[in-house]
Amino acid sequence: MRARSALIVSGIEIELREVVLRDKPAEMLAASPKGTVPVLVLPDGQVIDESWDIMLWALRQHDPQNWLGQDECHIASALPLVTENDTSFKQNLDRYKYPERHPEQAQSAWRSAGEQFLQKLETQLNVTPFLLGEHFSIADAPCSPSSASSQPSTAHGSPAHPTPPCAPGWIATHHRNYFHR
Repeated sequence: MRARSALIVSGIEIELREVVLRDKPAEMLAASPKGTVPVLVLPDGQVIDESWDIMLWALRQHDPQNWLGQDECHIASALPLVTENDTSFKQNLDRYKYPERHPEQAQSAWRSAGEQFLQKLETQLNVTPFLLGEHFSIADAPCSPSSASSQPSTAHGSPAHPTPPCAPGWIATHHRNYFHR
């Protein structure tokens, strides 16, 4: 979603192909043998197969909402958050969501570990409306979809624990502005 959001914001037209990962198209594997999504094949044949790199490429082409910041100053601030989001937070989230696969700790331990990252985001969102300040930036797009997917629910679909007060508005702003065009 992060790569797609940057492509949408940048106004770059692409041919979007949905892929069923258990049935990867040969054309995709020829372009990127590692077999993960997203994969962006540029007109000159260059392949970009990491979402962060696709974001940077798209926004460097055209950044009308200044996600990169003046002189790309937001990249250095965003990278530690995005790295933590993509590594330890997602690992803890997966272990929380699938406790039967990770019996080495109680599900509550994985949840607590993941909540530390969410608390870091929440602390910043109590100070500014977005992760790096007053405006949506390259840090917000990668982190908000993960935060939204971290909201656990009970068997009846209701929240299993209270959502931090700033997160829903921040997540909703991201989805409203960049995924419902």
